[in-house]
Amino acid sequence: MSETTRYGLIILVTALVGLVAVLSNRLTDQLKVPVPALVLAAAAIAVKFIPALHEPSAHTVERLVTVALICILFDGGMHIGWQRFRAAAAPIAIVGVLATFLTTGALAALLHVAFGLSWYAGLLVATAIAPTDPAMVFSVLGPRQIAGRSSTILEGESGANDPVGIALMVSLISAGGLSGHALGQVGIEFVLQMAIGAAIGVVGGRALLWFMRQVSLPNEALYPLRTLACALLLYGVATLAHGSGFLAVFIAGILVGDGRAPYKKEIRGFHAALASLSEIVAFVVLGLSVDLSELGKTSVWVPGVLVGAALTFLIRPALVGLCLVPVRLHPNERWFVLFAGLKGAVPILLGVLIREAHVPGAERLFGIVVVVVAFSVIVQGSLTAPFAQRLNLIESPTGTRP
Repeated sequence: MSETTRYGLIILVTALVGLVAVLSNRLTDQLKVPVPALVLAAAAIAVKFIPALHEPSAHTVERLVTVALICILFDGGMHIGWQRFRAAAAPIAIVGVLATFLTTGALAALLHVAFGLSWYAGLLVATAIAPTDPAMVFSVLGPRQIAGRSSTILEGESGANDPVGIALMVSLISAGGLSGHALGQVGIEFVLQMAIGAAIGVVGGRALLWFMRQVSLPNEALYPLRTLACALLLYGVATLAHGSGFLAVFIAGILVGDGRAPYKKEIRGFHAALASLSEIVAFVVLGLSVDLSELGKTSVWVPGVLVGAALTFLIRPALVGLCLVPVRLHPNERWFVLFAGLKGAVPILLGVLIREAHVPGAERLFGIVVVVVAFSVIVQGSLTAPFAQRLNLIESPTGTRP
């Protein structure tokens, strides 16, 4: 087979995967399982049984998923916007930061006591599975809208705890262990990443909005490309400044979200489509890195299922509920926030980082993370829509007619 033919085959397979992923949205209306979960499973099965497919390198996975997360977080910030964020800023901060740390601590203790992991290994796994992904929730719900502030809190929580989880994981891996000195380094590095990322996000978001308003372009198709380039630019600047590029991009998206600018509708539509594509790409790449034979081991799937069940039905409701006590929220909205903390691409990416760092037992730790995510998207995902319906939080569909 010539190089041209081989490349054509790659494009053909990629296009078919993308088409199937898009059309599978219709399937989720019946199964109530998020599309990314189906894509993840399909990719993992394909790399297991198709000899021509190979597991991508950890560097490739990290780079592709990083770009995908930039697109997803920027679009998520734009979707929330400053007005919605300001109305729910307190619960977002409490749930996205404080509850994430409490959940991480509780999970680490469970993994250490119940399954014999060292405190360091348990903390790494707990840090990986603490972040949430509301895109999973709204993938299950489809065009139906959730009433009240619960949807804003869930979106804001993910936008906050994804950068928190990534920054904490990078700091823990850099420390290489747990000691008083190492924990001090982790704390200092984490605070610096958050502060620098937030500052660049605020300044960059305001600068981007000014740029969108003041500088015209000769073609309307160029306006969405400009915002994409600026979002990538902000990530790069924040990262080079040793800050959280993901937090910078998310905050910039929030500040741009409500601002008036030329071709804003086209810009929003472009970034929404790009975020959907990025989610598919992220889960395909992550699925290709999953070893099904490793997941089949008792030492992997048993802890994964039990931790997933404990997190879904006990740890998250208890700790997030405790954090939300001072927040005025309708009881039904509160229950939905407590339950709908689905896991997504970020936990698996953090699991890849654990494996790449060559931590002792890294393959087992990565497998546990994957099983917890699978439990979340399959079990939690299938129950989310009926639960929202029972709480009377489903509003009329928001989909538009062609």
